[in-house]
Amino acid sequence: MNSSPKDMQPGLPSRITLDVAGMTCASCGGRVERALKAVPGVAVASVNLATERAEITGPGLDRMALVKAVEDLGYEVASPPVDLTIEGMTCASCVARVERALNAVPGVTGATVNLATERAHVTGMADAAALIRAIEAVGYDARMAVSALGATDAMADRKAAEETTLKRDLWIAAALSLPVFVLEMGGHLFAWVHMAVMNSIGMQNSWYLQFALTTAVLIGPGRRFYTKGFPALVRLAPDMNSLVAVGTSAAYGYSLVATFAPALLPAGTAFVYYEAAAVIVTLILLGRTLEARAKGRTSQAIQRLVGLQAKTARVLRDGTMLEVPIAEVKPGDIVDLRPGERVPVDGTVSEGTSWVDESMISGEPLPVEKTNGSPVTGGTVNQTGAFTFRATAVGEATMLAQIIRMVEAAQGGKLPIQALVDRVTMWFVPVVMALAVLTFAVWLIFGPDPALSFALVNAVAVLIIACPCAMGLATPTSIMVGTGRGAELGVLFRKGEALQALQTVRVVAFDKTGTLTMGKPRLTDLHLAQGFEREAVLAAVAAVEAKSEHPIARAIAAAAVEEGLTLPEVTGFASLTGYGVQAQAGGGRVEIGADRYMAKLGLDVAPFAEVATRLADEGKSPLYAAINGQLAAVLAVADPIKDTTPQAIRALHALGLKVAMITGDNARTAHAIARQLGIDEVVAEVLPEGKVAAVKRLQALGTLAFVGDGINDAPALAAADVGIAVGTGTDIAIEAADVVLMTGRLTAVPDAIALSKATMRNIRQNLFWAFAYNAALIPVAAGVLWPAFGILLSPIFAAGAMALSSVFVLGNALRLRRYSPAIDGAKP
Repeated sequence: MNSSPKDMQPGLPSRITLDVAGMTCASCGGRVERALKAVPGVAVASVNLATERAEITGPGLDRMALVKAVEDLGYEVASPPVDLTIEGMTCASCVARVERALNAVPGVTGATVNLATERAHVTGMADAAALIRAIEAVGYDARMAVSALGATDAMADRKAAEETTLKRDLWIAAALSLPVFVLEMGGHLFAWVHMAVMNSIGMQNSWYLQFALTTAVLIGPGRRFYTKGFPALVRLAPDMNSLVAVGTSAAYGYSLVATFAPALLPAGTAFVYYEAAAVIVTLILLGRTLEARAKGRTSQAIQRLVGLQAKTARVLRDGTMLEVPIAEVKPGDIVDLRPGERVPVDGTVSEGTSWVDESMISGEPLPVEKTNGSPVTGGTVNQTGAFTFRATAVGEATMLAQIIRMVEAAQGGKLPIQALVDRVTMWFVPVVMALAVLTFAVWLIFGPDPALSFALVNAVAVLIIACPCAMGLATPTSIMVGTGRGAELGVLFRKGEALQALQTVRVVAFDKTGTLTMGKPRLTDLHLAQGFEREAVLAAVAAVEAKSEHPIARAIAAAAVEEGLTLPEVTGFASLTGYGVQAQAGGGRVEIGADRYMAKLGLDVAPFAEVATRLADEGKSPLYAAINGQLAAVLAVADPIKDTTPQAIRALHALGLKVAMITGDNARTAHAIARQLGIDEVVAEVLPEGKVAAVKRLQALGTLAFVGDGINDAPALAAADVGIAVGTGTDIAIEAADVVLMTGRLTAVPDAIALSKATMRNIRQNLFWAFAYNAALIPVAAGVLWPAFGILLSPIFAAGAMALSSVFVLGNALRLRRYSPAIDGAKP
């Protein structure tokens, strides 16, 4: 969708890029080119088979006609989603209106609009310029959105300017409204105020002064409500601005007649309501100001992530270290890093050693050692040492950029629970206006004298008390804060929908290798016979096993290297199929194998019977070593369980969930590990292609989340109700998942589930407040309490309550910023 509004102006050459899938040879490219050139308006069409792209230029291009021409040949046109920034939305009805406008654009297959982020996510074939025109047609401003990482300070400046303008207008409105309020309401509340006004300037002059001050409020700070509200009303698409505009205009217009032409009103009804119009504008500006400030705080997680990026980097160019802007770093550049500096881009250490604090991205508190060949991630902080590294990913390709894109996508998502809100808000404002008309009519016909005044005041109160703002903000603000807090904890929600789905999970199934375990065999046990020393035995055994390519042999050899042992020279190595290996090591004869090999050698393994039984119970197969014809040791190699695995499983059980394990291991080993960890369900001896069937089988127990890390886990991740990928795994697994754990720390799984529960609890609280508020207070504003209790709701109090309802919803969502797994994680 590489076109802009300017490109689409009539008569001007425009340029459109199409991604064409299915071309396999040069003749395909030629066929597509000829079809495109035949479309009216095309001047030049060029197809690149390698990039699978078509570049088309010409005056007044029709994107849909170009797409049809390609598809008629049997090829597919892929189109990336378009993200737009929208200005001017103030309530949930605005969101519904923009979504309807976008979905009506030819070629759009889906459109999601988020009030909290002020963004739209559009899928389909529609051109960006057409989408922007559709939004502008319903009264809002739109432009192409920029990724938070690539954005300049313009967005922050715009938000700051908006808040500054609101504050300024609030103070002006308050200063002008206060005298109006004192002159009118002070006289009703305190007799001495009424007498002071009458004895000084008189009632009529008081009205003239209130008229002047209120007019200044309405055409100054309050102008925004009328310039947006009345056009929306004319388009038969009223929004929150329309309610305010109609309500305050009614109060102001009635007051004008009472002030300058009282004879037009029935006797005894010439009252003024200037204070209602002025104070309503002031209170709603107060609510908008507090809302703008709170909205800024909901996006602080993204801002903090963006702040992790270094501004400059020292790069080796032509033999000289130069400090260059981060945008100028290229893959392959050698970058120099000093102690205390932030890593500018992703790369691999080429020289030097250090410890790097990766907590801001991974959530892991302890620094990680970096040596030659170690990967480093942009945004992390170098601790003590200095090193150089070769840049491998820069700009939008870095892990930090990918994290930000994932968080932005999740924050812009729309949960299934939002569908109810959308259905209500589509009709909310028109229904409120109808109720206001009905309220006016009922009070005018059945109300006490002066009926016209009662009818006006109560109708205005109904218009002002209604609050679709709170409804529109209830879900997206909680999503923003919840997903942002998750990112800080090393939990990335690739899809906002996963937030809602995770709370319903009843079973968590883990892949074993690389997820529950470290993913590679290690020497876990070495028990010596009397008279033998560990270093000598391990060195001899490792020296012999180093001659073998078997994974178990490599694990034993690696253990000796890690302990810094010097391996003796080996001669006469031989492998005995079905038994083990033998060789001469350091002048001694070494034989390694199972118990049957020891029996063949005439050695009794009974001294190690108790140890062998324990190892078998733990799912490990014991190996025996003999040196110079004497039984020297029993050892075991296994894929060790991660340190965080037992804690994670305990936390999941504390959440009331069942835990399952899917593994290709034999049943005995699998059940031994399950007993050790307290796992409830085991599916063993599963081939990689059988994992999907295993997932479907376990789904009979309830909504299932599957946690995996490998390429062969991708189908199971996609098949599960919620797929959770361990971030240390493969890109394919991560792409197939709904949630990504940035490290192998499995305690992040219960953290993610508990955060989902906390976020959905927060959303339900917000929605209850938003709906209950309107359900309770609209009837009160209409005057249902008057017959029994003589209670009416002043439009001024209605405006204050309306403003505070949005602030309440935002404040409640912001509580999620303090979410702590240690506190919430144990709640079922």
